Amino acid sequence: MNECSFTYRKEKTMTMPDKRNDIIQGALELITEKGFHGATMAMIAEKSDVAVGTIYRYFENKDVLINALYHELEEKILGALRKEYSAEKPFRERFLLIGTTLLHYFISFPVHFRYMEQYHNSPYGISLRRDQLLNKADDVDITRQLFTEGIIQQVLKDFPLAVLFDLAFGPLVALARDHILGFIVLDDTLITRTVEACWDGVKR
Repeated sequence: MNECSFTYRKEKTMTMPDKRNDIIQGALELITEKGFHGATMAMIAEKSDVAVGTIYRYFENKDVLINALYHELEEKILGALRKEYSAEKPFRERFLLIGTTLLHYFISFPVHFRYMEQYHNSPYGISLRRDQLLNKADDVDITRQLFTEGIIQQVLKDFPLAVLFDLAFGPLVALARDHILGFIVLDDTLITRTVEACWDGVKR
């Protein structure tokens, strides 16, 4: 049995969900390493151990794959937030929970964090952010709901939503990046103090 026939048989025996998951995982690892332009569909196929044509059975084109991967990671993050989140809790407690959970998630899954950073700083992410800030996005996530509530109730400072997001989450993103790069070491105490400092920056 030669190598080509083995690869072909392996692909044929994979179930459809397995193939899609392998493509998603392969794209995640490759794009994180090489960027959106550097990771070609052929390279993603090789990384995922599927034929190039197989990718197009699940994703119409590369843009669709990139966006699908982002939304899958977004759902994982939202799932982590929903575990302890309750709209019945005091506003400050909910803010601290979101910040702490996000920072823990980012440093626990550095590949996810790096992909999300690339996405947010690309034309894909800029378009999504514009839609979210202009209330054109299909979904309203927990963080935007919380901040909108805080503005209406005058719990948060009188700034545009984009400024509040940057004040609240910008330091967390920078801190996660520095931790992943090895510039600092985050522990629970430092995470808590940092999130509390972010709260101090946005509260009235």
